[in-house]
Amino acid sequence: MTTIYEEFSGAKIALIEGTRVLTYLRDDKPEIPFPGRWDLAGGGQENNETPEQCALRETKEEFGLDIDASRVVWREKCQAFTDPTKHSYFLVANITPTEIATIRFGDEGQYWQMMEIKTFLSHPKAVPQLQERLARFLSSQNC
Repeated sequence: MTTIYEEFSGAKIALIEGTRVLTYLRDDKPEIPFPGRWDLAGGGQENNETPEQCALRETKEEFGLDIDASRVVWREKCQAFTDPTKHSYFLVANITPTEIATIRFGDEGQYWQMMEIKTFLSHPKAVPQLQERLARFLSSQNC
């Protein structure tokens, strides 16, 4: 029997190591959402993926990292970025310095970096919804 998961627009994941978060600078193409902005791993739902499967598949495609869903420590249902009639998910997981050393950046985006979380939260070119969602996670952790 196949389990059918709810439809959602997509999932983003903050991959955190210490005081840093894995980010990438989106391509600067006017036809894409948030061109030239700092973003987190993630993307649109495919088939009947769970939010974790979606975000972690995108993490593998975008950064070459194979993160197990059991490492996700936060899951929040949110309004979708581009369509307010739909919802998406925001997740958080921890990564290690060893994993960071194995990153193989994919073909979407200009480049990646481990950015200080406080820099991402105040960066004028970060995706604003992701700044808000990451700040909510941190406040829930008393950080």
